[in-house]
Amino acid sequence: MKILADAHIPYLRGVAEQLGDVEYLPGNRFSRESIQDKDALIVRTVTHFGKEILSGTNVKLICSATIGYDHIDTDYCDTHNIAWRTAPGCNANSVEQYVTASLLYLAEKHTFDLKDKTIGIVGVGNVGSKVEAACKKLGMRVLLNDPPRYEREKGREGEKAIFVDLETIKRESDIITLHTPLTKTGKHKTYHLADELFFNTLGKKPFIVNSCRGSVVDNAALKSALKTGKVSGAVIDCWENEPGIDPELLQLADIATPHIAGYSADGKWTATKMSLENLNDFFELSINPLRPLPLPSPENPVIDLKEIPAKKQLAYAIWQTYNPMDETKNLQENPDKFYWFRSHYPLRREYFAYQVTNADPEITPVLKQLGFHVQ
Repeated sequence: MKILADAHIPYLRGVAEQLGDVEYLPGNRFSRESIQDKDALIVRTVTHFGKEILSGTNVKLICSATIGYDHIDTDYCDTHNIAWRTAPGCNANSVEQYVTASLLYLAEKHTFDLKDKTIGIVGVGNVGSKVEAACKKLGMRVLLNDPPRYEREKGREGEKAIFVDLETIKRESDIITLHTPLTKTGKHKTYHLADELFFNTLGKKPFIVNSCRGSVVDNAALKSALKTGKVSGAVIDCWENEPGIDPELLQLADIATPHIAGYSADGKWTATKMSLENLNDFFELSINPLRPLPLPSPENPVIDLKEIPAKKQLAYAIWQTYNPMDETKNLQENPDKFYWFRSHYPLRREYFAYQVTNADPEITPVLKQLGFHVQ
């Protein structure tokens, strides 16, 4: 079996060879010619897979090491006997880490306490659910909006009505964070969900966090809302027209990163593992067990809070695992390196890879609940 894999998918090289003859190319160099005789592709979101690239090829399966699939023309694939698979939930913990670190940064920069704030979570799937749990651990009031889930779950025996409508989110939230897929059609389409009308009808002046898909937010409308004070600030990981992002919006954002919220090593490792499992199952290869590569340890796996004031310990510990301001500075100074930053992303491990010492007793339970090992 012949496989073409994106050369920038980590923990794949030397493992995918268990399944067949593997060739590696950077994602932006995938073409009809390069995939012509391949049975399977292992991809990221860099290339769009539709008729233009797939027609006349031998491709039978596309495995995307991502949670989303807007880079795959699913209608074309479904009508041309090309199967496609994604890795749902693979980076949920990573995105939660990104959002939590960003919320703590906003609280410090704008001098407020997260316990006094209401956060509206739009999209409560794998990622949104993790963000919900983290925000509750931070003591925030949490509002949830997810129309598809509400329709599936309403009326279930013993179920509480946990969802609110978007108008309630807009009216009551101090922070709105978006975790929906990108859909351009249908009853609950999300393309430009946050548009000019959205920003013009907000009840407060919330902070906007987008770490799902760029076009869920109308970037021009967000820029206008920032400039006119309709929102208090923005955390932007996903942009319209990547990598050619709006330079003015880039400078206006509190946190601006190159679509890497889900880029923890743990999330990437899980996505790679799920892609290989999908390929193994589809072609009925019966390779068991698949042998993934081990994850490297973080450079400084012990976080000592001895000299850190108690009220700053939580933020300090989380920022030792991930600090979004480092990436914001890099991107704002070098916007033309958007794709380079993504392709050369440094090792980032999630909370459970770290051991925390000398934590204040009041902070210890929260650290443990988030996943840290606390001594």
